[in-house]
Amino acid sequence: MLWSDPENDPPQDMRDMQAKMRRAGCVLALAMVVAMFVLGIR
Repeated sequence: MLWSDPENDPPQDMRDMQAKMRRAGCVLALAMVVAMFVLGIR
């Protein structure tokens, strides 16, 4: 990487949104596993 290359760093709000979407995806996946487990018991 050259010193003259532009920084390829997304803005702070974009990084916050990506982190929020990643957490939402993890929560959704966990909720699906719990729902399948509960439905499997019945």
